[in-house]
Amino acid sequence: MSAAIAALASYGGSDSEPDSEPETEGGSQRSAAVLASRDAVLHLRAPPAAPPALPVDAAPEVAVKEDVETGVHLDPAIKEVQYNPTYETMFAPEFGPENPFRTQQMAAPRNMLSGYAEPAHINDFMFEQQRRTFATYGYALDPSVDNPEAATKYIGSVEEAEKNQGSLTVFETGQRKIEKRKKFKENDASNIDGFLGPWAKYVDEKEVAKPSEEEQKELDEITAKRQKRGKLEDDKPGEEKTILHVKEMYDYQGRSYLHVPQDVGVNLRSTVPPEKCYLPKKQIHVWSGHTKGVSAVRLFPLSGHIMLSCSMDCKIKLWEVYGDRRCLRTFIGHSKAVRDICFNNAGTQFLSAAYDRYLKLWDTETGQCISRFTNRKVPYCVKFNPDEDKQNLFVAGMSDKKIVQWDIRTGEIVQEYDRHLGAVNTIVFVDENRRFVSTSDDKSLRVWEWDIPVDFKYIAEPSMHSMPAVTLSPNGKWLACQSMDNQILIFGAQNRFRLNKKKIFKGHMVAGYACQVDFSPDMSYVISGDADGKLNIWDWKTTKLYSRLKAHDKVCIGAVWHPHETSKVITCGWDGLIKLWD
Repeated sequence: MSAAIAALASYGGSDSEPDSEPETEGGSQRSAAVLASRDAVLHLRAPPAAPPALPVDAAPEVAVKEDVETGVHLDPAIKEVQYNPTYETMFAPEFGPENPFRTQQMAAPRNMLSGYAEPAHINDFMFEQQRRTFATYGYALDPSVDNPEAATKYIGSVEEAEKNQGSLTVFETGQRKIEKRKKFKENDASNIDGFLGPWAKYVDEKEVAKPSEEEQKELDEITAKRQKRGKLEDDKPGEEKTILHVKEMYDYQGRSYLHVPQDVGVNLRSTVPPEKCYLPKKQIHVWSGHTKGVSAVRLFPLSGHIMLSCSMDCKIKLWEVYGDRRCLRTFIGHSKAVRDICFNNAGTQFLSAAYDRYLKLWDTETGQCISRFTNRKVPYCVKFNPDEDKQNLFVAGMSDKKIVQWDIRTGEIVQEYDRHLGAVNTIVFVDENRRFVSTSDDKSLRVWEWDIPVDFKYIAEPSMHSMPAVTLSPNGKWLACQSMDNQILIFGAQNRFRLNKKKIFKGHMVAGYACQVDFSPDMSYVISGDADGKLNIWDWKTTKLYSRLKAHDKVCIGAVWHPHETSKVITCGWDGLIKLWD
């Protein structure tokens, strides 16, 4: 190696051969040795050569069509085909043994879903008709027979075909044309008395059809059952009885529970309402005795020292509001749920309206049922006329859209107010009892003059909902209406009966329930129950919701503010309880 480097150095480090060197035999040998030495040194210095680049070819090599024998079967095991096979080649049968499970039916050629059909000169409708006829009745026309008069022109159930004469197919009913019933003919219009025309009777028509003996027996049984059922529902109003729950009916001075007590800390005989009322905060008493939901509660007129409640258990109960708060008396006499109750002015009598279609007048003191009233319809509400000289008259809103007026003395209907288009829900007397307001399922409010059966005021807006509970304010100026769109609307109760758009009370949920509304005696608050069993209290001036108390487990249907108390409220609910709040 050192000799080679020295020789390269003596060469002058030049890569090219010197032109001046003569080409003798000794010179050529020397130059060859030098070049070999130089190549050896360069071989040491130079980097390794790169591998030769492969040519880029994106498309695979495909055999030309002429080079391939067409019609050759493809091997199903191969993963790659090196040529473009024809359709016949790709879909030719595979090599190998036949499918051992292949049946003759599977092997048979098919040209339709149900198998193979030979082409024939028959249209699609006829073919489908005969195919369905064969599937339904078991026979069809033989398609191989060209002559229609041939003896055996049917295939399948030939006997059935001959019975029907081959005319019955799936598209025919098989009924022969029946001859039309003949009528008496007299079409001469000039014959005035005898002209029959199209109104003529049939020749074979029977004018009187009598049932057979068996049919007559069945009819008699059905009519007897209906008469019995009608008698049970209509003729028997239910026996009236009463239960006294206190030991003595009268005290040592001979006074009954109707006597207004004077030792309760409040003047119950006063006509002046409390100056200032306050929000009730807590429950102080529960009256329990009803076995089903309570529909309504009514305080004794003026004093409010006793309370009447009606329930879905068909009973009416009288309770003490003060003292021991006992149940005084139970009135039993309705066969279905009691919907509404109403005291007369003195409180000595009260009316009850129930779903058994009866209105009953009761004596509050003795519990005796004085009289019954019915017009075969369900009464939804009942009210005595508050005038002292008209205490023998009362009105009831019925399910047949009428308001019916009865006279207690005669027991007869003396007036009907029939203008509503739906069941009547409430009746409230206004304007010093000269008029009354009624609401109905027809989503309207009507105002009536007493004893005049035509409404003089009709209020119905497209945005209005039905209002099943209405209460008059203590000052007689406003009507609070529980609307089914979860609002309490206020209407003026004097002259114009306008909606007060500034006073709308919201925040509770009552859709579907006739929850009673009431005012505090000083007109500071508005109270109402709701579907969640809560007692809602609003401020009258600002319409702000002040308080919500969980009063009942089910719907709180009634709420009454005691007229002589500053913060006592009575609620009733469908859980069968009546509660006192203070």
